[in-house]
Amino acid sequence: MNATRLDLKTALIVIDLQKIVASIPAAHPFTNVLENACHLAANFRQHGLPVVLVNVVGTAPGRTEQHHAGGALPPDWSELLPELNQQPQDHLVSKKTWGAFTGTGLEAHLKSAGVTQVVICGVATSVGVESTARQAHELGFNVTLAVDAMTDISAQAHANSLERIFPKLGETGTTREIVNLLSKRST
Repeated sequence: MNATRLDLKTALIVIDLQKIVASIPAAHPFTNVLENACHLAANFRQHGLPVVLVNVVGTAPGRTEQHHAGGALPPDWSELLPELNQQPQDHLVSKKTWGAFTGTGLEAHLKSAGVTQVVICGVATSVGVESTARQAHELGFNVTLAVDAMTDISAQAHANSLERIFPKLGETGTTREIVNLLSKRST
């Protein structure tokens, strides 16, 4: 872990912590991931910093070799988990791709608010979190990844993202380290 600092205008992006995701087996205890994500959101709000809550509401139109497991989804499958305590000032992004930036207006929203850095957490580490981190990095945002506020269905995929991908996209840190950096933000 090597999170060194947070920019003065840093936003938190919470990926896919929604009802359907809470029911999927995960490599790490989901309750801990959710608790850490909620702690980050509460601290970002306390510091007057933007919180972006992301849910997935569909899929990209292209064909894939891996098909949906089948079965009807419950009507509330895309609802955010109530523990996130969504606030009126939070920005909601509903996506149909892995990353939170494609076709959602998130880049324009963050840049109009002067955001230069994002902290990303959520599910799944190797899919939504990694895709959003890649997009944020490509768009010029400084990226920090809250490693104890994310998980994956595969421990191996989670570890690959943490060990091989994330160090190339930004910095990583624990929830505690990131919260400690909030009061030390710099330009």
